[in-house]
Amino acid sequence: MEIKDYKQIIPCIYLNNGLAVKGLNDKEKLSDDPVGIACHYANSGADAILIFDFSVNDAGHEKNLSLIKEIKRNVDIPLYGAGNIKRLEDIKKLLYSGCAKAALNYSKQNNIELTKEVSKRFGRDKIAACVKDTNELSDAESEIKNYISLLILIEEDNIPSCAEWVKVNCKENANPVAIDLIPMLKNKALHDSAAILRQFSIDGIAGGILDERSDDLMKFKRQCKGLGIPVNTFEGKLKWADLTPGENGLIPVVAQDYKTGEVLMVAYMNEEAFNKTLDDGKMTYFSRSRNELWTKGETSGHYQFVKALYADCDKDTILAKVLQIGDACHTGAHSCFFNEIVKKEFDETNPLKVFEEEYSVIVDRRDHPKEGSYTNYLFDKGIDKILKKVGEECTEIIIAAKNPDPEELKYEMADWLYHAMVLMVEKGVTWDEITREISRR
Repeated sequence: MEIKDYKQIIPCIYLNNGLAVKGLNDKEKLSDDPVGIACHYANSGADAILIFDFSVNDAGHEKNLSLIKEIKRNVDIPLYGAGNIKRLEDIKKLLYSGCAKAALNYSKQNNIELTKEVSKRFGRDKIAACVKDTNELSDAESEIKNYISLLILIEEDNIPSCAEWVKVNCKENANPVAIDLIPMLKNKALHDSAAILRQFSIDGIAGGILDERSDDLMKFKRQCKGLGIPVNTFEGKLKWADLTPGENGLIPVVAQDYKTGEVLMVAYMNEEAFNKTLDDGKMTYFSRSRNELWTKGETSGHYQFVKALYADCDKDTILAKVLQIGDACHTGAHSCFFNEIVKKEFDETNPLKVFEEEYSVIVDRRDHPKEGSYTNYLFDKGIDKILKKVGEECTEIIIAAKNPDPEELKYEMADWLYHAMVLMVEKGVTWDEITREISRR
């Protein structure tokens, strides 16, 4: 189990029938764009997002699960899912929708009874529990010590007693247990929230003012850092003094899409722009023509959120891997590098690019059928035919693997991957989702 050396800052999203509502005890509509809220939280510095499912029927539950899947497609930080859990299948649905952890409700006896089964099935690190007080902690002490990795405390007033209970019974007993305690806060001011983080033996905070003041999460983290509270910020391994700016005091910066590797633009930083980038998590540059700082996207909304910064071997150039919102170029192009000078024909061999391009062709065939297309033949015949072909190709792989010549295996694997991608398109599964799932394991 990963042990974090910082305290997590976790805003919440409360889902009700496909909409975001205001809170645990307030089902008034907040937004019809929960995905947008999640993206804003992630880009503003949240360490994770806690999502509650308030659905009261299967239709609402499925809507919320679909939203969780869509949220996971758009954010990189962990999602913790809670609510509407009655059986193991509900835990599985939350985890398969993209949640890093699924939380049982320990106010319900049947949820406590589920703990061992779901922990054994999915792993302790994927199971959390929502609790209200020390009575619920004591009643489920064995389950908590053996099968839970995270406790979410619903009642803020019980932070002192529950923090002490976890400290004594889990973290400092004869057989220490690695378990996090994260309380949900009421709408206290940010400085009061920082005081709670500092005063009590807890591993983060969730909800409350963090939901409403999400624009200030990075600022809040810097304040916590100043108070000696360990939080997750952009703490550069290299300072500006370690870099080698030019005579004009500037360093060129190459901005690159953190997923695709596409080079987006080149700009410059001075020391102030460098430090502001680390503080805010948004790329800030120095404009040579205007002789002033500019945060990319401040006017257009096309922000660049920092994923990683690297200096080259001479420390006189920075490579910035970023999440680009919208387009990087002022012309409206996604990348500034679109004026072709010369190009030699070559085969694209980047595996993910090859798969994504082939996937896009299959989607295009589905949406714009072509007469005589084998891909359209498969879609027309439906899921049973597609599954039959996937199964047949699996058999061909096994046969080829018994052959001493690996060339045959190569061709059969390629055939199987094509049919698997047809199945992926048919079922709405993307390469992004698959690679995310592999990276989580």
